Amino acid sequence: MTGCVILFPLAITFYVTWGFIHLVDGFFSPVYDHLGINIFGLGFATSITFIFLVGIFMSSWVGASVLTLGELFIKKMPLVSYIYSASKQISAAISPDQNSNAFKEVAIIRHPGKGQYMFGFITSTVVLQKGIGEEELCCVYVPTNHLYLGDVLLISSNDILRPNISVREGIEIVISGGMSVPKLFTMIDPSGISATRTVNFEASV
Repeated sequence: MTGCVILFPLAITFYVTWGFIHLVDGFFSPVYDHLGINIFGLGFATSITFIFLVGIFMSSWVGASVLTLGELFIKKMPLVSYIYSASKQISAAISPDQNSNAFKEVAIIRHPGKGQYMFGFITSTVVLQKGIGEEELCCVYVPTNHLYLGDVLLISSNDILRPNISVREGIEIVISGGMSVPKLFTMIDPSGISATRTVNFEASV
C-alpha cells in the first residue's frame, strides 16, 4: 500500500504529461510526416515555439489590434460566440494578467448552514439601492464541480472573509478537493488589519 501511495501520483503525472506531449505533438506532426521527416518530439517543439511566438505577438500593439478584430468577427457568429466567450472567461480566471476580468479574490462565506463555510471567488461588486441607503454586494462564484459549474451568490461585503491566499492557491484548493487547505488562515479585516483566525471547515469544503 505504501508503494501504491508513492507511485500513484507519479504514474498519474507521467500519464498526463505523456498524453499532453502526444496531443501537442500531433498539431504539427502531419506536416513533418508529409515532408518525410519522422522525428518524435519535433512537432511538440514546433508547437511550443509557435505558442511562444503567438504570445509575444499578441503582447504587442499590433497583436492586440488583430485580436480585437478577430473577437469582433467571432462574436458575430451564432453558437461559436458563446463557446468562445465561455472558454475565454475560464482562461482569464487563471491568467497571470491581474488586470483581466477574472477572479479578483478568494472568499470564504458562511454557507449553507451555521458554522459551515465554503470557498468562493469574488468576480465583481455591485451596489444595491434600498430605501434607507445603499449597500455594496460582492458577486461570489462558488464552484460545485471543480471550476466548471457553480453558483453565483450576491453577499454583503461585511459578511465575506478574505484570506491571505492567492487566486491560484484557491483554485488548487478547489481542484484538490480541499486536501491542500492550509492549517491556519490569516484573514484581512474590513479595516485592513490582518488577523489570524482558525476556521472549522466541515464537510462543506
